Amino acid sequence: MKGAWVALITVLLASDGQGADFPPLPDSEGFAGPFAGVSNGALVVAGGANFPDKKPWDGGRKVWYDGVFVLEKPDGKWQLAGKLPRPLGYGVSVTHGTGVVCVGGSDAERHYPDAFRLEWKGGKLVTTELPALPKPFANGSGAMVGETFYVAGGQEKPDATSTATAVYRIDLSATRPKWESVEACPGGGRMLAVAAGFDGAFWLVSGVDLVAGKDGRAERKYLKDAYRYDPASGWKPIADLPRPAAAAPSPAPTDSSGFFILGGDDGTQVGAAPDQHRGFSKTVLRYDAKADRWAEAGELAAPRVTVPSVAWGKSWVIPSGEVRPGVRSPDVSTFTPAKKE
Repeated sequence: MKGAWVALITVLLASDGQGADFPPLPDSEGFAGPFAGVSNGALVVAGGANFPDKKPWDGGRKVWYDGVFVLEKPDGKWQLAGKLPRPLGYGVSVTHGTGVVCVGGSDAERHYPDAFRLEWKGGKLVTTELPALPKPFANGSGAMVGETFYVAGGQEKPDATSTATAVYRIDLSATRPKWESVEACPGGGRMLAVAAGFDGAFWLVSGVDLVAGKDGRAERKYLKDAYRYDPASGWKPIADLPRPAAAAPSPAPTDSSGFFILGGDDGTQVGAAPDQHRGFSKTVLRYDAKADRWAEAGELAAPRVTVPSVAWGKSWVIPSGEVRPGVRSPDVSTFTPAKKE
C-alpha cells in the first residue's frame, strides 16, 4: 500500500551461518548492559555483565567486565582494544563526533556517576574523562539531541526501592561541558526506559517504576506512558504505547518521521520459571510523530533487551543483550527501517 511503512529486519547470526556479515562478540555468553557506539568508523562495544559459570537460578554469580572490543568493518574481526576504567555495565552510551560517550553504570557493589569518552584512534583506544553526573546513575536511558546528551531516570543505588526522577543534559560541544538539571518528567521516575533523540527533542518512553510489594520488597510496575521534551517548551505527553516495552534497545532507531521500539519486556511473564520463559516481545512498534500514533511495524527474529542500539552505516546495530532473564547472546543483529511505496 502506497505510503505504508515497513520495518525490514535482518538478524545476522554468524554462529549459525545465517548471514555472517557481522561476527558475534568474542565471548561465548555475550553481555547485558554493555556500552556501545561508533568511533572513527569502527563499532565499539565495552563492558557489560553476564553469568559465566552457572545461571542465576542455579546459584550463579553475575560478573561485570571491563573489556573494550572494536570491529573496524562488518566483515572484519573483533579486536580486544583495551579496558574501561573499571568493570562496568548498565550505563548509557551514545556516539558523538569521533567517539563513544559513556555515562554512569554499575558493578557488583555500587552505581557510579562517572562519564568518559572512548575513541578508537590510529589503532589504539584513547579514554578521556568527562564531568561526572551529580549523582550515581544506572539502568537509566539517554540520547543525543544535536550536540546535547540527555540522560534520565534509572537508580542511584543497587538496592534502591524507588526509581530516580532526575533528568540531566550536557552540551558536548562546549569548551567546558558541564551537566545541568532538566525539569523532571511529568510521568515520574522510571528505569529501563527507551530514549530517543528525534526532531530536535528528547523522547522518554515506557520502562518500569518500582513500588512496594506485599512483603515490603520493591516490585516492578510496567509503564506504557511516553513523553517529549522540547528544550524551548518543556515536557509534553504523547500517545501511550499499546503495551509496555521495558529495556528495549536504546537509544531508539529513528527514521525521517518517527522512531522504533524493538521488542522489549512487556511484563506478561513476570514470575515465570526460568525454563518456562518464552523470551521477550518480537513486535516492533513505530511512533509517527506527526500523527502522534503507535503502530506495529514488523517482527524481530531474535529480540534482545538491556542492550544499546547503534547507528552504523545504513543500519542500527544491536550488539549482544539478553535473550531471556539470566541468558545473554554474543550475536550481533541489525535493524534497518525502510519506506516501501
